[in-house]
Amino acid sequence: MNNDRKELASTERRNFLKLSAGGAFTAALVAGAGGVLWSSEAAAQTAKEESEREKAADHVMTIATAYVLGASRSYPIMQLDLKENIQNATNGKVYVKLAPGGQLGAGGSLVQKVQGGTIQAAQHSLSNFAPFASTVDLINMPYLCGSNQRFTNLVHSDTWKNEVHPKVEAAGFKALFYVVIDPRVVAVRQGGNAIITPSDMSGVKFRVPGSKMLQQYYRMAGANPTPVAWGETPSAIKQGVADALDPSVGALYVFGFKDILSHVTFTQAVPDSQVYSCNLEWFNSMPADVQEGIMWGAEMTSHQNLSKVPSARAYAMAELNKAGVEFHSLSSDQLAEWQDAGGYQNSEWDPFKMELAGSMDNFEKLVEAAGTQGKYYVHDA
Repeated sequence: MNNDRKELASTERRNFLKLSAGGAFTAALVAGAGGVLWSSEAAAQTAKEESEREKAADHVMTIATAYVLGASRSYPIMQLDLKENIQNATNGKVYVKLAPGGQLGAGGSLVQKVQGGTIQAAQHSLSNFAPFASTVDLINMPYLCGSNQRFTNLVHSDTWKNEVHPKVEAAGFKALFYVVIDPRVVAVRQGGNAIITPSDMSGVKFRVPGSKMLQQYYRMAGANPTPVAWGETPSAIKQGVADALDPSVGALYVFGFKDILSHVTFTQAVPDSQVYSCNLEWFNSMPADVQEGIMWGAEMTSHQNLSKVPSARAYAMAELNKAGVEFHSLSSDQLAEWQDAGGYQNSEWDPFKMELAGSMDNFEKLVEAAGTQGKYYVHDA
């Protein structure tokens, strides 16, 4: 049995390398995702189909992401679905080449490549848009849109489209669709105690990214914010340089934290949100029917993303659970304690509201948009 498995893995690797070496990297990815690399015949058929699609297309659209193709099982980034949907919605006029797994970079570097037109589209966090449209950074305002539903309400609202999209487009981007992952959580290193209320945060060295807002929030919640670069975070958690961190459950699993954590608490303060952005000049150069097809393909993928959120979370939780991680959902009273301690209603946030929204009135419009049920429903943990 073991030999069979080794032989199968060897065949899959051989077929992947064969396709990649022949310049059919996207075909190799599609075959891998479809589980057909074990069969040379099926892999060749996939490569033939992809080659025919590319030849028949009028336009090639490269979409880059930081995530490997299988990541959607626990982190619903939906890149294969986006490829398929855009190709079909444009009647094959656009062929999508995928560049997953960070091969063209991640985060800010992908934003720059999209802006410069080196690639047509990419996935990145919404915070990566903030340098171009500072209002976007309001998503990090605690309890403005931390829950999935409030985030979805906000980014699909007319207020967001009128306030934020013109600024994003002025910087050369077209937002294709917003990806819901799940809220950030409070995750504690192995050997630490569960954090249920803000009083449990006292003395906790909490790993934070560069965001001033997140640093202020964890300080208000009682922790000691400790900025650590993302790449150095696993070793910082292992060594006790930091006691806790706050990605979503899916991100904790994808980035390999499952064996170094003890407790995870769902505080629903801030979303772990992503976006697919497109180079606006390239998008505008497409014929009207192709533009419509690209946006319809993006909207279809958005629907799939929303429906995938609970199953992706369940998979990540089950895997973390196997490693001994305990999960804690909070009651409405417990959530209210967190909001009272660090939520956007506190006066400490007024300077951020003024700077990012332009006025207190504008900020209140965004609060109203987040709290108004839109046409999309999404599950919250």
